Amino acid sequence: MAEKKVRLAIAGVGNCASSLIQGIFYYREKGLDPTQGIMFPEIGGYRPWDVQVVAAWDIDARKVGKDVSEAIFAPPNCTTIFYPEVPKLGVKVRKGKVLDGFAPHMGHYPEEKTFVLSEEKEDNLDDVVAVLKGTGAEVLINYVPVGSEEAARFYAEACLKAGVAFVNAMPTFIVSGDWGKRFEEAGIPAVGDDIKSQVGATIVHRVLTKLMVDRGVPVKRSYQVNFGGNTDFLNMLARERLKTKKISKTEAVTSLLPYDIGEDNIHIGPSDWIPWLKDNKIAYIRLEGELFGGVPMYIELKLSVEDSPNSAGSAMDAIRCAKLAKDRGIAGPLISISAYTMKHPPEQYPDDVARQMVLEFIEGKRER
Repeated sequence: MAEKKVRLAIAGVGNCASSLIQGIFYYREKGLDPTQGIMFPEIGGYRPWDVQVVAAWDIDARKVGKDVSEAIFAPPNCTTIFYPEVPKLGVKVRKGKVLDGFAPHMGHYPEEKTFVLSEEKEDNLDDVVAVLKGTGAEVLINYVPVGSEEAARFYAEACLKAGVAFVNAMPTFIVSGDWGKRFEEAGIPAVGDDIKSQVGATIVHRVLTKLMVDRGVPVKRSYQVNFGGNTDFLNMLARERLKTKKISKTEAVTSLLPYDIGEDNIHIGPSDWIPWLKDNKIAYIRLEGELFGGVPMYIELKLSVEDSPNSAGSAMDAIRCAKLAKDRGIAGPLISISAYTMKHPPEQYPDDVARQMVLEFIEGKRER
């Protein structure tokens, strides 16, 4: 019997795509040791190495036209290379539709830190749809930069026209917005929005918030500030691109509070770009509360993670759940895996509840 495959298309061949693709071959070699950073080793018979990249788009001249196996290591990608022996995939990176995928301020920085816009002809919507159909793509993951609202919707539209499941890893509210109904009506599964890393700032902040709520300690004030040195943080220096990102990160935390602490008492969002940090992300988190008798207390925490591998672990599960849903003929937003792997899902649940929901979905005890 032939091995089951998940035929994957990727929009945006940046650091996150690099980590995801390296991981496919890393786990093919290492196997499914439960200590090796996998939340769900097998999903519906699909293992990490069953994901097969069949199409990819980017806008950087150093990636367009190259085999994906080379493009994932091209500048400005700067994430950890933990599996350098990625073989040739026979898949060339195509020039994507630029739209708002390139922030104007990025042109003021050295080329090795930012994009070199390709002069190749862009793929229009019909081109992308044709490639998705021609390659037999089953799932597309959207990795376009934060603030690329038009570009995100462009690839979502392509998936609707091609019948391809959509995983939205960035904070444009598609799956959790009006588009979720469109995917349901089209008979196509979708997961989103805005990837929630395995052990990142959002999940840690959520766990601490729930701890305080469950232990009867009212949260009075909280902040989370993040900075790093990859192109994601450089892109987010344009504050006008951060509207949905801040909403996504803030609501991921406040959704666990059974009361309103007021917008002046919570601040969550990217803070700055420090080039030499590269793909390392630093987060500082503080929660202030009141113990028995109104006695004040606080928690302060520093988190340091390699951002893109942290994201790829969640993306690997979202992709495989999307394929499993497609196999089962399930349409529309996938509530369980979205709640577990996304910051702004259609429905928020505590993470322990969401994990149980995913297990039930995998076992076929839960439809979505």
